[in-house]
Amino acid sequence: MKGLSVVIPTLDAAATLSACLEAIAGCAVIVADGGSGDATIAIAERGGARVVRADRGRGPQLIAGAALAPSDWLLFLHADTVLEAGWRAEVGTFVAEADNAKRAAVFAFALDDGSPQARRLERLVRWRGRALGLPYGDQGLLIHRRLYDAIGGYRPLAIMEDVDLVRRIGRARLVELDTRAVTNGKRWRREGWLRRSGRNIGCLALYFAGVPSRYLVRLYG
Repeated sequence: MKGLSVVIPTLDAAATLSACLEAIAGCAVIVADGGSGDATIAIAERGGARVVRADRGRGPQLIAGAALAPSDWLLFLHADTVLEAGWRAEVGTFVAEADNAKRAAVFAFALDDGSPQARRLERLVRWRGRALGLPYGDQGLLIHRRLYDAIGGYRPLAIMEDVDLVRRIGRARLVELDTRAVTNGKRWRREGWLRRSGRNIGCLALYFAGVPSRYLVRLYG
């Protein structure tokens, strides 16, 4: 997609990266890798992405990827997330509106899981985004470089780099698109829906309490 660069932080993402890249084929893609020991880099290169090696941690990786992005519009996306068909049209409409260079957009959160627990979590995430203005990185982030630079971009946080950035954007400047970003539900299925969700909420609460992100990484897992 002309005028759009996609930045993807990776760490041992070989199991999910191919599907992520297929959905965004044709875009300028920068994969910022934090030291993968699997086939992540080979998959990224076969998919046409430019690979940059960065210090481990989503914040440092996203900073490194954004620095190499050639386009005015930046889309930050997780490697275990696949954008639904039709995303290009909706993104194209958003970026064509000049005033949206002063806003940012996220996608609707969804999981690749058919369970009732997944639907409940999706509803909770929708409420969190609309009521609190706190979408997470697994909803992607579409932002013009001028706004990204004006608010200071990502900070070199190992975790909660997404919350830190959207708080600086502010709820009034965040738009939720209709297109879904479908995230791999492996973490919830492996750890249990309540345990994984509780851990995420705990990390968020500790972050707001001022606990440094380097300690939160251990809790997040």
